[in-house]
Amino acid sequence: MSEASGNGAAQAPLLQLEAVDTYYGPIHILQGVNLQVEHGELVCLLGGNASGKSTTLKTVLGIVRPRNGAVRFEGEDVTSRNTSYRIGKGMAIVPENRRLFGPMTVLENLQMGAYLHGGGTKEAFDRVYDLFPLLYERRSQLAGTMSGGEQQMVAMGRALMGKPKLLLMDEPSMGLAPILVERSFEIIKQVHESGVAMLVVEQNANVSLSIADRGYVLSTGRLVLEGPAAELREHEDLRKAYLGR
Repeated sequence: MSEASGNGAAQAPLLQLEAVDTYYGPIHILQGVNLQVEHGELVCLLGGNASGKSTTLKTVLGIVRPRNGAVRFEGEDVTSRNTSYRIGKGMAIVPENRRLFGPMTVLENLQMGAYLHGGGTKEAFDRVYDLFPLLYERRSQLAGTMSGGEQQMVAMGRALMGKPKLLLMDEPSMGLAPILVERSFEIIKQVHESGVAMLVVEQNANVSLSIADRGYVLSTGRLVLEGPAAELREHEDLRKAYLGR
């Protein structure tokens, strides 16, 4: 690890993928992927279907292991570490379609998010309720009876209960009406501004880049574009690369 930034020395990225090759059997999915998220950054990973976005998240979390390359978290090589270890070190995920425990209350869903941390501290609950006052009001409501936007709050609150350093989001706009997509990304921006670094995997390039610091574009397992979000939004080849054509 590097020295504190106050000494002028560079700090290791929060997350770093170095020349990662990931396979499913004989199929080469991720091909030489280099990606990083700095402390406090919001980075989006864009790509169409079958581009390798979900495999990237699974590689970050340790659900699949790269055949070549390395995954580093706060400078530590975690390539051979399991998912539980990585979550314990400060990763959390809001999965695609939120995957709440529908028959359980909002409170019980939040408690599940802190399962590896003893069920959640008062500080963790207070932080989530400060971010999402509605969840306190609805804490006894069954999660499955809530609207899509409200369920997104529960899913993010559940992930935040473990006080993560890095929040991973898999297709947060999936299954939401257009008006709820905008609200969902307002929530993501709010959580980021509270101090959480984020890696957001999305197909919706415009809305993702509108709130991100930087972005990457993945096409058939290779990174084809990267840079500041504002520049990518204006990049004439973005649509071509994003669609993989």
